[in-house]
This record gives sequence, C-alpha cells and structure tokens, in this order.
Amino acid sequence: MIVAARVASSAALRHHAPAMRPLDLEADLRALAGLDADVAAALERLGLPASRRRPAGFEALLRIIVGQQVSTSAAASMWARLDAGCGPIRAEKIAGMDLGTLQALGLSRQKAGYALALARDVAEARVDLAAVERLADEEAVTELVKAKGIGVWSAEIYLLFALGRGDVFPAGDLALQVGFQRLKRLRRRPEPERLRRLVAHWQPYRGAGAHFLWHLYAAPPLG
Repeated sequence: MIVAARVASSAALRHHAPAMRPLDLEADLRALAGLDADVAAALERLGLPASRRRPAGFEALLRIIVGQQVSTSAAASMWARLDAGCGPIRAEKIAGMDLGTLQALGLSRQKAGYALALARDVAEARVDLAAVERLADEEAVTELVKAKGIGVWSAEIYLLFALGRGDVFPAGDLALQVGFQRLKRLRRRPEPERLRRLVAHWQPYRGAGAHFLWHLYAAPPLG
C-alpha cells in the first residue's frame, strides 16, 4: 500500500508539473533514470550528454532555421558563411538585406525567405522573443509558430536550447525517434505521436530525456 501510494503521488506530481520548469540536465537525468531502467542502464554506459544551451534571442532562432532538414555539418557550414558575411547576427541587420544577398551567403532560397521574414518580424516587434520567455511551454510554442518558417519542431528546439525548459520533447525530431528505438530495442522507429505517448511517463524530465536520446543517437549502438 505504501509503495502504491508513492507511485500514485509520483504520477500526480508529474501530471501537475510546472509548464515552465527549468532544465537541470544532470539532476533531471538522474531522476529520469529512477523512472526508467533502460535510461539508467544507458546512462551508466554512456555518461552524461553535453549541454546544448545557447543564449536566447533572434540569433538562436535563426540558427534553428538554418539547421532545419540538413545535416549538422551542412548547418555549421551555412552558419559560418552567414556569420562571416554579416556578423554579428542581429535582426535589424538581416531585415535590411534582400533574398539574393542571403542566398549568396549560402542559404537556400527558402531558408533565405524564412530568415528575412523572421528578422523583419522581430525587428518590427510582431514577434516578441522577450515576451515568449514569460509564457508557459505550450503558449510559447503557439506564439513562435506564428512566425513564417517556424514550425512546432523549431519552436520546441528553441524552448529546449535557448530557454532551457525542462519538460519539452520535440517528438518530430528524427534523431530522437531513432534514439528511442535503440533505447527500447523497438522493431520500428516510432512516429511523433506514438513517441509522445511512449515518453509520457518521463514527465517532468522529458527535456533531459531528449538531450540523452540525442547523446545515444550519436553513440555506437547499444550492445
């Protein structure tokens, strides 16, 4: 009865977890390992992942746009060219450029369009990134996706990496899907909605879980 009561209490705590809970990567992963034996075993083998935290603001969100649907190395190369050509990166500076200039700096036509639209939205205060920081997770995602080129995945990545939210999980991320498949030795890679259901019991530590799945994805396959 005592054990059952503790489990129920833990479940209730996760269900009512704060919607703006800050990430504490090491502590959260230790707590998550206590909830999931597979995480515990993999954490023992792989150790802690590196922090992916970056300063909040326009530059962080633009980096996410640049990294959409391309490899890490390709994103790094595009960003290096953009930074060399117009750094320091500021919304007002990008807003004053044109598509051709941004394409000449290595962005595709679509990414250049998204970058220009975001820069103008931020520079002209149609998107208030400072206000987004004060919103709960779901509200912040809803606000960010109003910007052209920002989908749910991009918004959730921003909440994780730039705002340091502790219970955000970008289930649409391919690496997280593959990482979870490896962790649980699933026959098929889970689609986003199924993955969200499968990690529901990780609340309120899903942000740390996401960091760890990226870590696992980059590591040699589990034996």
